[in-house]
Amino acid sequence: MVTRRGFLAGALVSAATPGLAAAPGVSLRPFPRPSALALRTVPSAADLIDAASIGGRVGFAVADAASGQMLETLHPLFPLPPASVTKAITCAYGLDRLGPWFRFRTQVLADGPVLDGRLDGDLWLVGAGDPLFDTDALAGLAQGVRDIGLREVTGRLMVADGALPHFFEIDPSQPDHVGYNPAISGLNLNFNRVHFEWTRQADDYAVTMDARSETRRPPVRMAQMQIAERAVPVYTYDQVDGRDQWTVARGALGNGGARWLPVRRPEAYLAEVFQNLSRSFGLRLDSVEFAERAPDGAVLLAEHVSEPLDDILRGMMRWSTNLTAEVVGLHATQAGGVRPVTLAASADEMSAWMADRLGARQADFVDHSGLSDQSRIRPQDMTHALVTAGPNGQLRDLMKLIPVTDAEGATIPGHPVEIRAKTGTLNFVSTLAGYIRTAGGRDLAFSVFCADVPRRAALTEAERERPPGGRAYARAARRLHQQLAQRWATLYDV
Repeated sequence: MVTRRGFLAGALVSAATPGLAAAPGVSLRPFPRPSALALRTVPSAADLIDAASIGGRVGFAVADAASGQMLETLHPLFPLPPASVTKAITCAYGLDRLGPWFRFRTQVLADGPVLDGRLDGDLWLVGAGDPLFDTDALAGLAQGVRDIGLREVTGRLMVADGALPHFFEIDPSQPDHVGYNPAISGLNLNFNRVHFEWTRQADDYAVTMDARSETRRPPVRMAQMQIAERAVPVYTYDQVDGRDQWTVARGALGNGGARWLPVRRPEAYLAEVFQNLSRSFGLRLDSVEFAERAPDGAVLLAEHVSEPLDDILRGMMRWSTNLTAEVVGLHATQAGGVRPVTLAASADEMSAWMADRLGARQADFVDHSGLSDQSRIRPQDMTHALVTAGPNGQLRDLMKLIPVTDAEGATIPGHPVEIRAKTGTLNFVSTLAGYIRTAGGRDLAFSVFCADVPRRAALTEAERERPPGGRAYARAARRLHQQLAQRWATLYDV
């Protein structure tokens, strides 16, 4: 049995949900438990894996979530890439180190006296790394400055992004143009992505680059796009004079379209957009410089406060946003007294924390999001960690409800089994880990990792975004996840 120590009393664990004794929210018709004959006809795990025929290796571990007793395992001690299942550990790490009510604060400060609408000094834009900060929130800060009557700044716009170390990208092995692999900074905007849109005009294209949000579309110049007369590669990237310089192959543009591209200098991106927005509110900010932090004594003029951390993490678990995971992981590491110089160094701190707090013996993370395929964790360690977190703890509450599906992948309405888990997907890697509540109310903790590492490693750079056979592998692996979960919910519903 796993000893939960002080962890159960910490941020990850809430009281048992009283609603469990209330009327069910799906169907009042009881589902009969399978007979002994039916149990004997449940396919073995080996048969399910053979039928899936996905190649590579499959490892899993399923345990009673209350006692920690292992019920069934396959290659439980073989380390495999966890992909975005990593985010479940990042959730636990962030909640334990920062607390569920932690909030990110992005501020505008005045370094000098303000008199009759004039700041005699510098205006400071200071970040805390808020991963959800967007153009609408930035416009709110610009409007807040206007609302206090500021009309002139004699000094500079100073941009302070030192709340977190700056990283050029999350995983260098990813294609340059994928929006889920942006830079990380103490100031982030629109998940550090710029919106690229192209429309056909006669024999040419009109191209725009903007920092769009729900209500605004300010243009940007720090990210620029040129159309190149070629078929491949589709995109190229370079940094020229401090700007993100992109090219796109004309042959790939078709009749028009749009996509988000990663930003490599988030602080410059945010500064330009803030200048643009401030100008629309009547305040010109012509000179921009960058610094680690604002001077002591600077006066608060406007502030944007994020949602509490638990709400941010719930969204992260649903949408699997990599930037959110990295920001939360870095903040948690710094809350432990370490200023990491690389993402891998921060991930090492999380690995050590997992060993100490969740009992994982050989977790080896290289980031907080699971985007890299170099992270490794054993299925037994992942399941052990979920047992330690507890089936009624806050981690389970943050996980996404995974519908129980039939052989065609259609959701089975009113199914009495509940699966709450985190999915993970990389090319030829598919993972799932979380909790199963059986029809009889027993809680199971499980993890299942599927990975064909050699096949993934053999991909060329051009194949990484849409590899041949990648979708078929992912479909088959997800179906195997469902079959194994349903097997366990049937066999261990006692």
